[in-house]
Amino acid sequence: MKEKPSVFRELFIKYREIIMYCIFGVSTTIVNWLIYSIYVRVVPVNDYASGFPTWFQALIVSRLHLDIKLLYAGVVAWIIAVIFAFITNKLWVFESKSWNAKLVTGEALTFFGGRIATGLLEVMAVPAFVSWGFDSTLFGVDGLPAKIVISVAIVILNYILSKFISFRPAKKAD
Repeated sequence: MKEKPSVFRELFIKYREIIMYCIFGVSTTIVNWLIYSIYVRVVPVNDYASGFPTWFQALIVSRLHLDIKLLYAGVVAWIIAVIFAFITNKLWVFESKSWNAKLVTGEALTFFGGRIATGLLEVMAVPAFVSWGFDSTLFGVDGLPAKIVISVAIVILNYILSKFISFRPAKKAD
């Protein structure tokens, strides 16, 4: 007599994609937070603003009162996290196993394009939230509570973009 699958197995099968996205979304977020935290804690404070063009400093940095070190930390953390996310989403979440150059190029362009949009939102929102008064420190890391709040919204938005744009199943010809 064949044994009936457990309730947990049935639920996993039914919701596999969402469960896997949550697992790898959390993993990607942890990668992002760790890189951000290491950068903020280890990289010495310098005059980061001098590396930006004068117009950027005048329009963005000064007006929004952004902490440039936090901006740099966010960019570095984001780049590493997006590379990690593309690989895990492609292989294990949306199970896009093909390495056809045209398909992978399309997936990568839409994935990275969506992540650039949400990445810009995240990179700008964290220092903005800090400058607007959400400037708490957590585990000795300036701005980490703001980063956590923004990250939750970004994870949800990234799932929608990945599922319906980057890794949508190919349409079958009738």
